[in-house]
Amino acid sequence: MNEMKYKEYSAKVEYDPIDKIFVGHIIGIRDIVGFHGSTVEELETAFQEAVDHYLEVCEKLGQEPQKSYSGKLTLRVPPDLHMAVAAEAEINSKSINQWATEVLREAAKSKYRR
Repeated sequence: MNEMKYKEYSAKVEYDPIDKIFVGHIIGIRDIVGFHGSTVEELETAFQEAVDHYLEVCEKLGQEPQKSYSGKLTLRVPPDLHMAVAAEAEINSKSINQWATEVLREAAKSKYRR
């Protein structure tokens, strides 16, 4: 996945070989906001315009724009896994949150940022 960022919003970008354009969508929000461009420069401009337009429309409608994820993640795991995670964190002199953040960051990089 190729990703772009602007004003705290991220977008997923793909190439459409049929139309020979880049197509993007803002991710992390429920609203559907898309954009496209033939060049990287056009794509970047279109993304920024799409975000700005989205924020303007929200303001006109009197609704709060959706934000990307808050950074809070609640997981329910089996007790034995919880114990193993706590042990790994302690072995590494970290809190569970610090340890899990590092593990999740590394997993996300290797799997989704190729």
